[in-house]
Amino acid sequence: MIEDGYLVKKEKLLTLINQYVCEDIMVAFSGGVDSAFVLKMACNEAEKTGKQVYAVTIHTRLHPVKELEETKELCGEIGARHIILKVDELKEAGIMDNPVNRCYLCKKLIFLKIKEKAAELGIRTILEGTNEDDLHVYRPGIKALHELGIISPLADAGLCKKEVRALAAAYGLKTSSKPSAPCLATRFPYGTTLDYEKLAQVEQGEAYLKNLGLHNVRLRVHDDIARIEVDEDAFGVLTSHGKEIAVHLKELGYVYITLDLEGFRSGSMDVKLAL
Repeated sequence: MIEDGYLVKKEKLLTLINQYVCEDIMVAFSGGVDSAFVLKMACNEAEKTGKQVYAVTIHTRLHPVKELEETKELCGEIGARHIILKVDELKEAGIMDNPVNRCYLCKKLIFLKIKEKAAELGIRTILEGTNEDDLHVYRPGIKALHELGIISPLADAGLCKKEVRALAAAYGLKTSSKPSAPCLATRFPYGTTLDYEKLAQVEQGEAYLKNLGLHNVRLRVHDDIARIEVDEDAFGVLTSHGKEIAVHLKELGYVYITLDLEGFRSGSMDVKLAL
């Protein structure tokens, strides 16, 4: 059940979005729960004003291919006009050595391209899905959003991830329980030279692990070591399939296969930044 506090924030969100849909707007849409909820709210309110909502998805090899197909389907269900922009972040954003400010460089590149597309369509307002929780962890990409004048209505309304999931479920969005899916570059330590072969190996490895019924999964790569992060209550799944997991991941090119006893943690590669 959604508590009253959620509803107050939801009303603030609707008030904000109503200010934007007096004209056509654009939503940066990754297919995750945050951007999907923003898109849903924007489309709902735009129906009342007769304005168009464009959903822009970035086609990138830094995210699993299936994510792109899911955005197409979801846009059709929500009622947004879908636009796909192809980007090669490794080359265009200059992040082949996985720098500490990788997220800033990527966001700057991506949203510059989105702004260019918006300008072609005569659109002045671009929304995206940063939530309140994102403001309190290492998210250098938020600086790029501010520099480019991109609007983050969830954060502006004070909605945290848990609240967004609850509201998304109340609106019937199938993404409400979808695990977060940050870019594949987050699986490598900063300073690691990245290439699309390494990224594809991680994508294949995580897809295999998810097929075992695992929910939150990260395959962190340290040279030839594959460090698996899952929720602690899923350790038994890994140990019961230990031998087959080791065989499969070794076939992908990893030499040592390990289970991280601290379990799944978003942003675990950022730990050293605070030291």
